[in-house]
Amino acid sequence: MHTVLRICCVLLLCISEVYAAETLTLAPGQASPKANIEQLSWLAGHWRGEALGGVVEEHWAPPFAGTMVGTFKLSSNGKVKFYEIEIIREVADSLVLQLKHFNHDLKGWEEKDKTVDFPLVKIEDNTAYFDGFTIRKISEDEMHMFVVFEREPQLKEAVFKYNRVKP
Repeated sequence: MHTVLRICCVLLLCISEVYAAETLTLAPGQASPKANIEQLSWLAGHWRGEALGGVVEEHWAPPFAGTMVGTFKLSSNGKVKFYEIEIIREVADSLVLQLKHFNHDLKGWEEKDKTVDFPLVKIEDNTAYFDGFTIRKISEDEMHMFVVFEREPQLKEAVFKYNRVKP
């Protein structure tokens, strides 16, 4: 609970754009649909945008061994605010997005053996709906991510608009 509150506080302090109804929730007892990591191969690459009051960057490795691994960085005024290590992996014939947060000095937010998990709710050609986290391909060079940062008293989501960084 402490970690979730801390994440929400950081997002609320930094949030610049808020959207609603771009994410889905897995209903109690609902199983994740069949999916494989190759369906998100378009995500591989270097992405940059503006969100949370600063510059955001993500690097995603191509699918390999049933997983994709990514890193996230938020920086503002030339200083790193926080990092994330992210993985999307195949679990029980579906996908789950898992991440861990770190301060600028790599001190972790979550407990040692804990991760923030987003099981898959639905997958389409250009969009993966994880529980509270949506990844949408807009074009070959643009993607948006939507993350729930508050559910009560009403649903609030942050949007991250990325453009592919060309080598």
